[in-house]
Amino acid sequence: MSVSRFECIRRTKTIEYPNKIYKEVRKMITSITGINWGDEGKGRMVDLLSRDYDIVVRYQGGNNAGHTVVNEKGKFILNLLPSGILRDDTVNVLGPGMVIDVEHLFGEVKKLRNAGITITPDNLKISDRAVICMPYHKMLDCLEEDRLGDAKFGSTRRGIAPVYADRFMKKVFRMGELLHMDSVKRKMPGIIEWKNLTVHGGYGAPELKSEDMIAWLEEFGLPFTDYICNTTEYLGAAVKAGKNIMFEAQLGALRDIDFGIVPYTSSSYTISSFAPIGAGIPFAHLDKAIGIMKAYSSCVGEGPFTCELFGDEAKALRDAGGEYGAATGRPRRVGGFDIPASKYGILMQGATEIALTKLDVLSYLDKIPVCVKYDIDGELTDVFPVGDALNAAKPVYEYMDGWKTDISGCRSFEELPENAQKYVKYIERMTECKIKYVSVGAGRDEYFIMD
Repeated sequence: MSVSRFECIRRTKTIEYPNKIYKEVRKMITSITGINWGDEGKGRMVDLLSRDYDIVVRYQGGNNAGHTVVNEKGKFILNLLPSGILRDDTVNVLGPGMVIDVEHLFGEVKKLRNAGITITPDNLKISDRAVICMPYHKMLDCLEEDRLGDAKFGSTRRGIAPVYADRFMKKVFRMGELLHMDSVKRKMPGIIEWKNLTVHGGYGAPELKSEDMIAWLEEFGLPFTDYICNTTEYLGAAVKAGKNIMFEAQLGALRDIDFGIVPYTSSSYTISSFAPIGAGIPFAHLDKAIGIMKAYSSCVGEGPFTCELFGDEAKALRDAGGEYGAATGRPRRVGGFDIPASKYGILMQGATEIALTKLDVLSYLDKIPVCVKYDIDGELTDVFPVGDALNAAKPVYEYMDGWKTDISGCRSFEELPENAQKYVKYIERMTECKIKYVSVGAGRDEYFIMD
């Protein structure tokens, strides 16, 4: 039997039970998640691997991070839409675990259409249970970051924490409510009265007005009414039919609301075990968890980042890797590959295999720094700590020899320079997880698969 290059085929087997015999269609349900702080290159890998999947689902987060994809159609920065939207034969789903700024989505869709990308209700489906990120959520995010001053969390100011907080307070609007605007208009005054207790009464900002929020929903939300549906029903049928489904995460394990570097995290679950829940099909089970990690480290925002480099050394790596936030444009903090953080991220994601990205970026270096342990008050450890211990951690580096040559044309492990081969195998051995894919450039075909 032949298999596709990514081993994502449907297999059929016959199962016998006392009273019946039926055929079970074998599907592949895969998560693609970040191992570290986010910005690992998930969008590029989803774009690459989605050729073998029928459906790609975003299952958490909002427009507070971005995926950059470069292919034959151009360069695209996606904040809300799954990276599968760039493939003509892939259905894309915004799951109920997401929070959706419809104004941003409106603009994102417009940009893609202007670039020749087809977006219709046939290839984009929006969960009726997904929550709408309102203008006052963004306002509250900014007001609180400004109030915190030097103690700020490093929020993207996109309203993510406030809208997830309201979600648990059960005081939100869901995408499905756009199909019933009369109900929204009745509900809005009570929500706005409650919000003004904080916006105006607490922060002293101008009072919100119900009519402004309704007008915003009508302008930016109503254009998506044809895309809103019961995606749980749709995906449930897809699972039953044996469709190949990919779950796409935003950010990485270290930004998870529970298992990340709290409080410098996102406000949702970025780990793969949440994927079926955030996608709206908690009854589904993952067959494979692909973890994405860079050949070095990068981080946007505040919080502990033990392996961080500074000065000219950091600037050289940042410029070589184009390390600027896709959603915010902020310069990313950068550092050497972090073994303790990566081992922890692999464990939290339950990664079955790794895609190593941006190996080519390191080609300018004579010596490549790798953080192998943390020094915490004089004690060495390779276990990723939490709380004050993480804040006190200092990096312990080893240095690998560089290869000082362009590797973007390599299409197999054997074609890599010897020192690049040693680096990949060293990372694989130290993190104790198989590296399956290696990216050697930004282009869609600039990668290879490990044996």
